[in-house]
Amino acid sequence: MGPHPAVAAIRLAVRRVLHDLLTEHHRAPAAVPHALSHESPPLVLVACSGGADSMALASALAFESPKLGVRAGGITVDHGLQPGSDARAAEVVQRLRELGLDPVDSVAVTVGRTGGPEAAARDARYAALDTAAERHGAAAVLLGHTRDDQAETVLLGLARGSGIRSLSGMAAVSGAGGRYRRPFLELDRQTARKACMVQSLPVWDDPHNADPAYTRSRLRHEGLPALEKALGKGVVEALARTARLSRDDADALDSWASQAEATVRDAAGLLECAKLYALPPAVRRRVLRRAAIEAGAPAGSLFARHIEEIDRLITGWRGQGAINLPGKVVARRQGGRLVIRQG
Repeated sequence: MGPHPAVAAIRLAVRRVLHDLLTEHHRAPAAVPHALSHESPPLVLVACSGGADSMALASALAFESPKLGVRAGGITVDHGLQPGSDARAAEVVQRLRELGLDPVDSVAVTVGRTGGPEAAARDARYAALDTAAERHGAAAVLLGHTRDDQAETVLLGLARGSGIRSLSGMAAVSGAGGRYRRPFLELDRQTARKACMVQSLPVWDDPHNADPAYTRSRLRHEGLPALEKALGKGVVEALARTARLSRDDADALDSWASQAEATVRDAAGLLECAKLYALPPAVRRRVLRRAAIEAGAPAGSLFARHIEEIDRLITGWRGQGAINLPGKVVARRQGGRLVIRQG
């Protein structure tokens, strides 16, 4: 008799993402086992909070790694946001070691205030994961985001109103050199929880996940259930599918904008307004955004309204003055050219 369907599902998801990793980076010749090859097996770390999603992921990685010839390690990040968080992190380390993971690290971080509590915690967490991955020479870091997390991310993007890229949710592969991999984006949260239950894995439910002070928590406990009540049970799946389709569209438009950029510059490298005007708006705005970032505007502070203001210099030219952008970058129209530069 095979494993429980939930356990089989999480293992298959991890196997797929690791197989892809091995194919890309470390595939040893079929006749040469990793143990005999000169190249040491790649290390894959799982980021684990002790919650059901990441514990399920850790268990699947521990099971699959010997069969695929990779080393499996783990890392837990102590955000220091709750009393006893250090003891909680030590407990997670112990559980990961019991699963057979090695090396296992706990990293304490200081969460700042930039962008609100959720964004600040996320920034601190990813900085810690990047540092740990580099210190250990890890080929990949696995993250336990599920289809439910993806649906929440799409709704948050929709509320921001910042275009198709924000509707594309989280990528299955992201970060420097494809470091971050999210095997569970096609699986629902319930599958991960069930996999923990049938394997008798203890899980910790972070009280922040139920705290209405946090936007994502309100969305999870109030927003999505209300949508499901109004629209039916397929909402989460539909939102995740929207993310996948939006990402494909956004990637295609980014590629088009990248090619178009070379065609709208004059011999001196300045953007020609008439040529920009001829581009489809979605492509033109991407060209403008890239130009603003190249001039020194921080990507995270550059919003749709900024790009719309620059766009009006091309599509609604009435002799208006310069536009101030984040990072002390200024955009102005001069003699049929768009000039974007610092101060």
